[in-house]
Amino acid sequence: MLICPLDYRYGRQAMKAVFSEENNLRTKLQVEAALARAHAAVGDVPAEAAEEITRKATLEHVTLERVKAIEAENKHDIMAMVNALSEQTGEAGRYVHLGATSNDIVDTAIALEFKDMLDLIDEDLDRLISVLADRAEQHRRMPMMGRTHGQFAIPTTFGFKLAGYLSEMLRHKERVGEMRKRICVGKMSGAIGTGAGFGSKFFQIQEAVMKDLGLGYEDAATQLVCRDRYAEMVFVLGLIATSCERYATEVRNLQRSEIGEVQEAFDARKQVGSSTMAQKKNPMLSENVSGLARVVRSYITPQMECMVLWHERDLSNSAAERFILPHVAVLTDDILYKITDVFSNLVVNEERMLRNIRSAGGFIMAESVLLALASKGMGRQEAHELVRQTAIRAEEEGKDLRSALMENAQVAALLSGDELDAVMDPINYLGKAPELTDRVVQQARRSLGA
Repeated sequence: MLICPLDYRYGRQAMKAVFSEENNLRTKLQVEAALARAHAAVGDVPAEAAEEITRKATLEHVTLERVKAIEAENKHDIMAMVNALSEQTGEAGRYVHLGATSNDIVDTAIALEFKDMLDLIDEDLDRLISVLADRAEQHRRMPMMGRTHGQFAIPTTFGFKLAGYLSEMLRHKERVGEMRKRICVGKMSGAIGTGAGFGSKFFQIQEAVMKDLGLGYEDAATQLVCRDRYAEMVFVLGLIATSCERYATEVRNLQRSEIGEVQEAFDARKQVGSSTMAQKKNPMLSENVSGLARVVRSYITPQMECMVLWHERDLSNSAAERFILPHVAVLTDDILYKITDVFSNLVVNEERMLRNIRSAGGFIMAESVLLALASKGMGRQEAHELVRQTAIRAEEEGKDLRSALMENAQVAALLSGDELDAVMDPINYLGKAPELTDRVVQQARRSLGA
C-alpha cells in the first residue's frame, strides 16, 4: 500500500533513484569498499582483502533482502549491512568496517547522494535559465502593464519581467556551485570524530577515502558530519523552490480572466480544465508549483533543529532527515522541471497586454508628464502636485488624463499637444528595459557557455 505521494504522484525518476533504498545501500557499500582500499594503501589490510571487499561491495552480492533480514534480528541497519558484506567476502570479511563508526558510513554515503543530487539540480537550473533567456529575448520590447500593490503603475516589458526571474536563477546557480564544496563532505574519523580507532594512520586513511570518493571531509567532526551543512542545502533548495513559486504566482495572476495576458499551454484536444465547468483553462502546473514549494520550505525549520544534538551526537536527527532530505531534493527537482515546462510553452497574449495599457486612460503616464513639465522649468514638486490633482479630478469626472491635462493652462503653456502625445505614449516610456534585458540574457548565455 502506497502512502507517500512521492511514490505515486510527484517527482521524477532520476532524482527518486538518487534517494532510493537501493542507492542508499549501494553508496554505503561504496564507502566500505573505499575504506578497505584506504587501509590497504597504508598497509593495515592485505591488498587482496581490499580487492575482495571491493568486488563484493555491490547490490549483486549484498542484497536489500539480506540486509533487512539481518536488521530484523540485530536492530541496527549499519551492522546489518556490515554483516551482510562480511558474509560475502570470506576471510576478507574480518577487515570490513575496520576502525569506522556508523556515521562514517552513513554521512559519507549521503554526501555521495548529494553529489548526484546537485548534478541533477544543476541540469534543472541550466534548462530553466536557457528557457527564460530565450523568452526574455523574444519579448524584450513587448510593452505590458507594470503593477504595484495590485494597481497599474507604469509600463514595462514582458521580457524585462522575465529578465528579473532569469537574474534570480543565475544567483541560485551560483549558490548551488558555492555550497557544493560545503555539503559534499563525508567523514572517516570513527567514534566522536577523534580518529582514535584508526590509530597513527588516521589522517592518511580519511584523506584517501574521501579522495577516492571525490568528497571533502569534516575538519573537526563530532560523531557525524556537522548539520549546518545539511541545513544550508535545505535552505538553498527552499530558496529555489520559493523563487519558482514567485514566478508561478505571477503566471497565475496574469492568467486571471480580467487580466488575460498570459496562459499556460492547454491541449484543447484532450485536456480537461474542470469536471463541471467545461470551458475552464486553469493554470494547474503553476498552482502545483506553488503548493509543492510550500512543502519544500516547510522542511527548513526541522533541518535546522537537526543541528542541535546532545554532546557529540544523538539520534534525534536521523528519523527527521530520512523525511527531509529526499523530499526536499525530489520536490525541488520536480518544481524546476514543471516551471520550465510552464515558461517553455507559455502563451503570451500581446494584444491583451496592449489593450490593458490602453484601458488605463493615460493615468499610467503621470510620472512621464510630471518629469516632462520639470524639464520645461516647472519645479518637480509643483509638477507632481499639478499632475496629482489633475489625475484625481479627471478620474472623478470620467475623463482620460490627456484631456484633463490639456485643459490646464499651466500644462498647455509648457507642452504642445504633440509633445504631450509623445510624453504619454507608453512605447516612449519603457526606459532601458530592453537593454537591461539584453544584459541579463548575455550573462545567462555566458553562464551556459553559449
